[in-house]
Amino acid sequence: MLGSTHGTLTTDSRRARVIACGEQRPGPAVHGRAADAGDTGDTDVLDVSGRPLYADVPDLDRFFRPESVAVIGASDAEGRPNTGITRQLLDWAGRVGARVHPVHPTRPSVFGIACVPSVADLPEQVDLAVLLVADPLPVIEELAEAKVRFAVAFASGFAETGEEGAAAQTRLAAAVRRSGLRLLGPNTNLNAFERFRDDLDGPAIALITQSGHQGRPVFAAQELGIRLSHWAPTGNEADLETADFISYFAERPEVGAIACYVEGLKDGRAFLLAADRAARRRVPVVAVKVGRTEAGARTAASHTGKLTGADDVVDAALRQYGVIRVDGLDELQDTAALLARARPPRADGVVVYSISGGTGAHVADLAAGLGLKLPVLSEARQAELHQWIPEYLSVANPVDNGGHPVGDWRGRKIIDAILADPEVGVLVCPITGPFPPLSDKLVQDLVDAAEATDKLVCVVWGSPVGTEAAYREVLLGSSRVATFRTVGNCLTAVRAYLDHHRFANDYHSPFDEAPRTPSPSYRKALALMRPGQQLSEHAAKQLLRAYGIRVPREQLVTSAAAAVRAAGLVGYPVVMKASGGQIAHKTELGLVKIGLTSASQVRDAYRDLTDIARYEGVALDGVLVCQMVERGVEMVVGVTHDDLFGPTVTVGLGGVLVEVLHDAAVRVPPFGEDQARDMLAELRGRALLDGVRGRPPADLDALVEVVLRVQRMALELGDQLAELDINPLMVLEQGQGAVALDALAVCR
Repeated sequence: MLGSTHGTLTTDSRRARVIACGEQRPGPAVHGRAADAGDTGDTDVLDVSGRPLYADVPDLDRFFRPESVAVIGASDAEGRPNTGITRQLLDWAGRVGARVHPVHPTRPSVFGIACVPSVADLPEQVDLAVLLVADPLPVIEELAEAKVRFAVAFASGFAETGEEGAAAQTRLAAAVRRSGLRLLGPNTNLNAFERFRDDLDGPAIALITQSGHQGRPVFAAQELGIRLSHWAPTGNEADLETADFISYFAERPEVGAIACYVEGLKDGRAFLLAADRAARRRVPVVAVKVGRTEAGARTAASHTGKLTGADDVVDAALRQYGVIRVDGLDELQDTAALLARARPPRADGVVVYSISGGTGAHVADLAAGLGLKLPVLSEARQAELHQWIPEYLSVANPVDNGGHPVGDWRGRKIIDAILADPEVGVLVCPITGPFPPLSDKLVQDLVDAAEATDKLVCVVWGSPVGTEAAYREVLLGSSRVATFRTVGNCLTAVRAYLDHHRFANDYHSPFDEAPRTPSPSYRKALALMRPGQQLSEHAAKQLLRAYGIRVPREQLVTSAAAAVRAAGLVGYPVVMKASGGQIAHKTELGLVKIGLTSASQVRDAYRDLTDIARYEGVALDGVLVCQMVERGVEMVVGVTHDDLFGPTVTVGLGGVLVEVLHDAAVRVPPFGEDQARDMLAELRGRALLDGVRGRPPADLDALVEVVLRVQRMALELGDQLAELDINPLMVLEQGQGAVALDALAVCR
């Protein structure tokens, strides 16, 4: 049901959008989401474009803890690379309780274990085969016949080396698909078979890296008391990829957070489905994703295509599914550790507590700059603190104790009073350097207070030495205090912690309500598509009409006399524009005339437009005589095709300055109304929509509705629509809707 003649949905009818545009699946609610295939990994549930809506969760139990292992190419000859690898695999197999079967065509035994000459001679069906051979391809068929479940290929020389290597990897991947086994690698390493400490308690970090060396800092965090449960070095990802391990780790009860180092995503859709599964399970995913710089220039004809680079889309997609992106490996370690171990926050307020006013002010300034909430403590709370802290020191937040109170009984009283405040969820205490015995007493009080509270206590140990007993024994010996070495890492981790829990509390999977069947609009749109061609403005606007997006009153004419009659019907003043499939940007060619108020102006404009088109060699399907819409906020909404994620939707400030201002937000469909509104909140020019300099507020509901209808187009026409650009979309004042004044569409 339309809420007005302008074509915007009312608040109530917006809830029925999925039913109106496509099929909605009924089902009992479970924690705010449908109890359906999302809980089982049923990839048979498809969206309107035929893609799976839920992640397939591979059963990797027998990969990480196999009962039997075959080592193909095993060796015990001194000085051979395979010998060291074989030795490490034997040690690992002993730790996980697996039987090892060396395979070598000429050796009777390896390290005293009887060797078989080939895979076909294995005495039992094995769970995991480790391939210590230069070319794993010939072995894959043998493994398939032996019904081996998993294989690891260390060999390099594949896609990382260029075209010839990429072709070899393609052949390997095809052989793996035919075989039915699952392959890790090629170009991977021994990280999955490292020795993990088994004396650490609490939720663990599961680690995924495409470069094994880049996971070393997180692995070494075990020496700081941080538990690690798994390490998946995915290598070139010919088969098993980052998404597979995210889906698997999200289901493991011991995993508190997933840390990833990602150089490139093999399949954007698979990654989002895996991130969705982790979000459903409230398991945080922290990632270093390489490639923040622009990978290449856009060649899109539309404004929309020039607004976002490849990494803009990656960044938006990660945020959309709650993946926390960090830049450095130290941030990866610290943020993942905090998210894995900390309990959910009781409040989002952060208090900075220090022995120095300068330190407190500096840290508070940095925290506020990151968007953390630093509540001013109540007068009653401040009065309580001043029982133990001199009156001349500020205790509003940050809290400055002046130093001496931390050395006696007052120190614990201060910490407990701060943590008792209902607005405080996090206490951050920077200790810039050791100053025994005061620092030792302060550290012990913080650890004891953390054990007695359900709120987060963070300590920044700023000493460059790091050998002090207060740090090595007391802070690192606590499972309740989150200890950092830098203020920056502490504050970014705290922000990620609060953001993650806000996200998790509100998360509703967009895949649950993604359309499964085409809408009536889709069938209308198909008749308008012209494969491989750019549509004229007239045809592009017909496409918008098919999806219920409002366009101005207009008529397409092919003579000056018809233009005059059309202007009378449309109503003066009018805009006249050349319409043709070859025209991308009419204004630059002089093919737009605005503010025409008489029949003579219309006749002259028609002649000018057709003359210019003839001179420029532009074929026209006619001239559009359009209603002139003057007052509103000019926006751009569009669709482009990303190589990794497929169709993406962009919204930003529009008009002639769209490419200059570059103020846009992007999302990967499917997404809901909340995400559409979040897109608007990200815009630097967001205030224009609220009304500035006496202008009335714009119709945000109408703008959101256009974004959602464009998203529906992207989902349904993804294989046929290369680009869509609505610019400008004139958003009228509140309650009056939005009008697509111009449109460009390119068919695939």
